[in-house]
Amino acid sequence: MLIRSRAPLRLGLAGGGTDVSPYCDEFGGAILNATIDYYAYAGLEPLDTGKVEFISADLHASTEYASKPVLESDGRLDLFKAVYNHVVKNFNGGKPLSLRMSTRVDVPAGSGLGSSSTLVVAMLAAYVEWLNVPLGDYELAHTAFVIEREEAGLQGGKQDQYAAAFGGFNFMEFGANGRVLVNPLRVKDWVISELEASLLLYFTGKSRTSADIIQEQSQNVRDKNANAVDAMHHIKEEAFRMKECLLRGDFQRLHEVLRDSWESKKRMASQITNEHIERLYASALDAGAYCAKISGAGGGGFMMFLTDPIQKDKVAAALHANHDGGTAYGCHFTAGGVQAWRVP
Repeated sequence: MLIRSRAPLRLGLAGGGTDVSPYCDEFGGAILNATIDYYAYAGLEPLDTGKVEFISADLHASTEYASKPVLESDGRLDLFKAVYNHVVKNFNGGKPLSLRMSTRVDVPAGSGLGSSSTLVVAMLAAYVEWLNVPLGDYELAHTAFVIEREEAGLQGGKQDQYAAAFGGFNFMEFGANGRVLVNPLRVKDWVISELEASLLLYFTGKSRTSADIIQEQSQNVRDKNANAVDAMHHIKEEAFRMKECLLRGDFQRLHEVLRDSWESKKRMASQITNEHIERLYASALDAGAYCAKISGAGGGGFMMFLTDPIQKDKVAAALHANHDGGTAYGCHFTAGGVQAWRVP
């Protein structure tokens, strides 16, 4: 028996960063995101060898251990171990498992599309399918958050896990004591089609780790940095504005929201933008793009641009002319969240 799973990556449209503590605990956060047709995949094969094998195809990494209740972190695919340890402790009565877990993600690590959190959701869903654990979407997302943020100690927010679990266009609210409310949006088909036709993703060629940026962002809130906190308030307000734009199909205002959101985001932490990102931004707008923003925490990874669909090649050419190491992508939005299935 082989169990497979896949979870969709997400594109943050507004509110990014307000799902990170301590801001969301003190002020409440709001985010609007949508899942796209790039995925994190997991394959789980039960073994009877007394071994635990982890394989990351896209990272070209693998490791193997004797099966036991707790696998210690050693710098080799530690996120895989964190998922395994949680599952053994909470879903298998502390009894060790023997298995081979293989994964692959459609985009590079550090992309800003929530790849690490989405991968945790995909791996967790495979275990849940194997062990017949009755977890709903909220429970699955919350468990993935606990594994990654609390048990593995990786910095970040909460939106990625919930986007991967639920799928589709969602307006998410984050409050104190871990409260999360996911509001699926019924966006009209023509609005989704126009977004897809207008959207250009561009990988800057530079992966980045978001931990330093998120740590600075969180520290700014703890230090009551007025400029950074005010920026986050504006970003949260723009999530509400974006929701109205999408539901009404008001693209002119949507472009304004994205432009304002990017200007606010740059005030949250010093490493969010840099000379390279600003040069790409300016070249795209000069070529006819309506607006642009970095995806995820910032500093690198993917940028998203909205442009006249007829001008998309022109914008892509301008980006490549300014940085020939990047790659332009198209994408489609998806309605479904994480899936897991058995292959006989």
